[in-house]
Amino acid sequence: MQKSLENYRQSYGKSELLEENIPSFPLPLFTAWFEEAEAHPEIAEVNAMSLATCGIEGFPKNRIVLLKSFGVNGFSFYTNYNSEKGKEIEENPRVCLSFFWPALERQVIIKGIAMKTSEEESAAYFASRPRGSQLGAWASNQSNILGSREELELQLKEVEERYKNKEVEKPQHWGGYLVTPRSFEFWQGRNNRLHDRIIYEFIEKDTWERNRLSP
Repeated sequence: MQKSLENYRQSYGKSELLEENIPSFPLPLFTAWFEEAEAHPEIAEVNAMSLATCGIEGFPKNRIVLLKSFGVNGFSFYTNYNSEKGKEIEENPRVCLSFFWPALERQVIIKGIAMKTSEEESAAYFASRPRGSQLGAWASNQSNILGSREELELQLKEVEERYKNKEVEKPQHWGGYLVTPRSFEFWQGRNNRLHDRIIYEFIEKDTWERNRLSP
């Protein structure tokens, strides 16, 4: 049986994206959109993003991760390097980040190259995490098969005992990635599905080519 979703339609038209109102570089526009999303009462986790990876098997995979910083150097997130995403990035560092803020009828797609952050940066961020999250990084063999929930909780208890009254050190298999963008695509919902799509593509240092895409 096939479930029809034809009635899940929504009209868009809250804003517009016109060349005369946007900068020549993508980062200022992303920053402005991010700050608008931050201020919107209906957007709970503005930094939630879809991370798409594709390893040597050729099957792409998306998952939601949290953006931890962004700026002229790139976009950063943290994870277990032994996880499926970590292994796929090792095989193929080309990734895609997607942000969807439906309350603003906006989407941003960023394609780029992911590289590990320095050990110092990863350690500094790990030290800022809640203790429970630090312990969890040791307890979870991310993406590996578990026999039961109880097995995971037993692993956590063992880690809690190991670090009882001690500072939790960062695992070697845990750290950050910095994604250096190669393109930004900004999508603004418009009436009659004639949406605004603007793409910025990296040419060379401080040079981006900007074009409008057909919706």
